[in-house]
Amino acid sequence: MEITVGEESVKKKPSVVEEVAYRDTWGKGMDSYASMIYSRLRHIHSLLADDGMLFIHIDYRTSGLVRMILEEIFGAENLRNEIIWCYAGGGIPKRDFPKKHDTIFRVSKSENFFFDPPMRNYSQTGSGRRSDGSKYDLNAKTPHNDWWIDIAPENTQSKVDTGYPTQKPEALLERIIRSCTKEGDLVADFFSGSGTTLAVAEKLGRKWIGTDLGRFSIHTSRKRLISVQREASKAGQSFRAFEILNVGGYERIAMAGIDAILDDDEKLVQANIKREEFVELILSAYGAQKSDQLVPFSGSKGGTAILIGGIDQAVTQDQVQQAIDAALAVGISRVDVLGFEFEMGISPAMSDSAKEQGLTLTIRYIPNEVFDKRAIAKGQVKFYEAGYVEAKCEVKNKTLQVSLTDFGVFYRQNDADETAAELRNGNAKVVVDQGQVVRVAKDKKGVITKENLTSNWQDWIDYWAVDFDFASQPETITVIEDGKEVKKRTGKFIFENEWQSFRTKSDRSLELTSSPFSYADPGNYSVAVKVIDIFGNDTTRVFKIKVQ
Repeated sequence: MEITVGEESVKKKPSVVEEVAYRDTWGKGMDSYASMIYSRLRHIHSLLADDGMLFIHIDYRTSGLVRMILEEIFGAENLRNEIIWCYAGGGIPKRDFPKKHDTIFRVSKSENFFFDPPMRNYSQTGSGRRSDGSKYDLNAKTPHNDWWIDIAPENTQSKVDTGYPTQKPEALLERIIRSCTKEGDLVADFFSGSGTTLAVAEKLGRKWIGTDLGRFSIHTSRKRLISVQREASKAGQSFRAFEILNVGGYERIAMAGIDAILDDDEKLVQANIKREEFVELILSAYGAQKSDQLVPFSGSKGGTAILIGGIDQAVTQDQVQQAIDAALAVGISRVDVLGFEFEMGISPAMSDSAKEQGLTLTIRYIPNEVFDKRAIAKGQVKFYEAGYVEAKCEVKNKTLQVSLTDFGVFYRQNDADETAAELRNGNAKVVVDQGQVVRVAKDKKGVITKENLTSNWQDWIDYWAVDFDFASQPETITVIEDGKEVKKRTGKFIFENEWQSFRTKSDRSLELTSSPFSYADPGNYSVAVKVIDIFGNDTTRVFKIKVQ
């Protein structure tokens, strides 16, 4: 992805979790892809309603393989259509006919399904004559064929273009959703990308669920759905709220190097061995020592206890809270939490809460360079901290306005000095190093210059939102106790997006002061401020205010 930072752009590298997903999908070529898609289609089949319909969109590289998998899982008799979506544009290859179509398989779970294909005029078919020379009624209606030539790919100048590389045109999803669902039906997209399916389903009055492994995908979809809400509000139409949830641990057995053919007990033994190797690697790069004396910590550095997240999953709020509780129980005053990914909601707010209890808590990202033993030996592996938020809360006459005053990140995607050494004379490269976007250049004589392109802390902010009464919505979950469903509080609170400002591709401006919010009653309130940076990572801080 090309990410805009102020007046410049920089490439967003995939996170470790995204790299894991990519390797699991393509690491062993078509074998990896077949394993991934087979597993997911089996799950999708189990989730699909008996009268439901699945559409799967692919290109020429995998269409034959996916068709065989679909016929095995759903039955050949339930493969209803092989739709060919044709489009134009792009370059002309020298050795092949231009590849200008994708395949969309339409599959049912049973013979019982709803189907109401959108109709078109005969005038849209491109011909008004029958084979005998007589003319069609050009105003008469006919269904679309299984080849679609009237929908163009998303235009980069479109008002709904997000810049997401796999974004599909809304017209394509509208035709699909209208053909197989009625208003109020549930639509799910398990590879939601930029959120086109979700946005179209919302506009058409369908309920929806979207999932994606990529944090940037979730953030792109969030902004798009809020834009749909705003359009509906301007038109005087009703709209519904939506919720973003972290689900699962993103387990990747293959990434951890565990043999998939082992039985469960053998897998557990191998997983423990791999975990030990991973922990030792991280501790070595961090300059810490291994220690098994206090669970859940893996080691220590001076007087600081070290908690290390998994190689294949995000560090959760519960894990951080357990570390805080364990440290306080034995008198440890400093804890560093290291992870490749952090669950949405882990932020300086947890550090602030820990500080009130006498504990210094630091959240740090593990860089990809940790897997490079040469970089470890040279001391070049730098762990960078999570971002921080500063805001001013002004309360007058039971009315609050929140203003962002500062935001900082410490990202590092490349080492500027290493990049400079590797550059050829006459070349330049833009990198992210220590929370700054830097243009590294080497002139024809080999003279190196480094220019800081990040002019303002605001350049790092893509979105921010305020929950004016954060403690008003405690999170509850349903558990089974003695065979019965019981609702229990988790101790967390749900962030309600009551006001927000964000950048779009066409409008890069950002409001830095919220709209006024009026409280009905005096009292003490918690105000949560959430900032999403340009890479899709969130930082949340909670401020305490008093309303008189």
